[in-house]
Amino acid sequence: MPPVKLRFSEVLTESFGFFFANIRLFFHLVTVPWILSLVIRLIGSQMPRESLLPVLAEKLIDVVPMVMFMVAWQRVVLLGPHRLDRLPGLGWSPRETAFLVHLIKIGGATFLLLCAFILTMGEVDPTAFTTGVPPDPETAAKQTLLAPLASAFIVSALIALRVSFGLAATAVDEQGSPVLSWGLSRGNGWVIVGSLFLISFAGTMVTAASVLLLLGVMRGVLGADFASYVVTWTFALLVSYAGNGVLATAQAIIFRRLTGWREGASLPSTVSQRG
Repeated sequence: MPPVKLRFSEVLTESFGFFFANIRLFFHLVTVPWILSLVIRLIGSQMPRESLLPVLAEKLIDVVPMVMFMVAWQRVVLLGPHRLDRLPGLGWSPRETAFLVHLIKIGGATFLLLCAFILTMGEVDPTAFTTGVPPDPETAAKQTLLAPLASAFIVSALIALRVSFGLAATAVDEQGSPVLSWGLSRGNGWVIVGSLFLISFAGTMVTAASVLLLLGVMRGVLGADFASYVVTWTFALLVSYAGNGVLATAQAIIFRRLTGWREGASLPSTVSQRG
């Protein structure tokens, strides 16, 4: 039995409750990262789309403003709004660098596996699965890669979710690592994975629904015009940031509960050590 037993319902209730109780602060903190993400999206839309590489590069660059926002928001959760050094997006410090490095350790392999799966899937003709005609050797080799890549991605994503709460340690200038987070989460692994997955999934679904609904409305008002896409991206990015705000809140709450962290108090040695 672990020293602390997390409850699925309590993590979700506290996470959503904190976020919506501070919704005005969210709009204040998200402004600059939101604008930066929109600029990245607009620039990316002008790039050639013959392959998926520009799309993946766009997602990779967009991590930068997201890191700025998440660091600031997790500091709000753990320290309060009075401890923010500046408005997120107006500067980059060693704290954001440490957070980004930690994020790469957690999700780098997952992102690479996703890229490999998408690129491999994009090169396989879907009709090859239904025509009954034996594929050529090169296509067959690509097909055989899809299942192991998908399986590896799922496993990697679950592991990343389980240890992602350790990012909150970096946001408050504590040392952490995926290995240490794994040890701290023993006995609570599925609660952590389930909570963070549900928040991520809900955020993705709400973002997708908002894109489809708003794009349909804007096309009816503005026609198939670039302006309709700009309005849709603007709103969808805000919804996406809101989902990440709830996710960052949950990570900070889980970190605080599992470690008993309070500013100025000593941490368990598994957290205070450098990973």
